[in-house]
Amino acid sequence: MNKFWLITFGIIAGIVALSHIGPMIGLAVSGFIIYMGLHFYLQSTSTAKKVWWAFVGIVGAISAISNAPALIGAAAIAALWMIYRQWNSKPAIRFTETNDPFTNFEQQWSRLSKQEEYK
Repeated sequence: MNKFWLITFGIIAGIVALSHIGPMIGLAVSGFIIYMGLHFYLQSTSTAKKVWWAFVGIVGAISAISNAPALIGAAAIAALWMIYRQWNSKPAIRFTETNDPFTNFEQQWSRLSKQEEYK
């Protein structure tokens, strides 16, 4: 991909990621609340504690649903990662095979020489 387009898409993805940083933090906090509610729900023995921790988990789930735009920010961060990898990738080296008999002879001779060394 052309460097111009990588820069353009990188800037757009960076702006989108920065604009969705609030919902991403909210989603992380909501996920933590859901985790804690589930964790303590499974450890509790009394019915009152189970009801309380189920309520906490449901509140965390509702909060996570309200922070759904964080998924757009996560996709923008993933796009930034792919752009970074594309930017730092090495160009593909294309090997061309020649039908020169001397080149093929040299390759075969080197293979035979290596095989004889190991015998």
